[in-house]
Amino acid sequence: MAISEKLHAVGRPLLDAQLAHPTVAGIGRGDLPEPVFRSWLEQDYLFLLDYVRVFARLAWQAPDGHLGDLVDLAHATFHDELSLHRSMSAEFGADLEGAVKGPACAAYTSFLLESAATYAEGLAALYPCMWGYSTLGRILAQDPPAEPRYRAWVDTYADPGFAALAARIAEMIDEADPDPERAERLFREGMAHELAFWDVP
Repeated sequence: MAISEKLHAVGRPLLDAQLAHPTVAGIGRGDLPEPVFRSWLEQDYLFLLDYVRVFARLAWQAPDGHLGDLVDLAHATFHDELSLHRSMSAEFGADLEGAVKGPACAAYTSFLLESAATYAEGLAALYPCMWGYSTLGRILAQDPPAEPRYRAWVDTYADPGFAALAARIAEMIDEADPDPERAERLFREGMAHELAFWDVP
């Protein structure tokens, strides 16, 4: 079994915990209170800025065959995903410029930036975000919310293009060949951070 396939098997129960979280369930139903989502948007904005830095740190170490993927991911996150994020944040009145990292955001971004000091391990650490959101989007899109703003969020992560990016990270993990036990530990830790991130401040 490839390392990425093992991570998927390990991660599915942890993903189910996210699906059951009140924030995710509220998005899925389309009835999440706006102040909760506004706070989540502010925290996720700060997270994404550091996520770009994680891609950049990994790109500096990447083998030639992975370099373009990581540069493209950093560019797409900074220009495309953050642009969509700003548009959605405006609809909810989020204060992106005045936002301050809460404990969950600070812990998660520190974990990712530290893990990115080692190439293969950094990929395993960041994979929960890519795989998790792609899978959450696909599942929630099976019965999407009627509320158009929450539907737009679901559609963003259910997009086949986003799934393709997550699949490419899985390939890169397998090609980088991290120590399986170390990769699983980092992946589990990343999934725990993902779950904690839904407890918005």
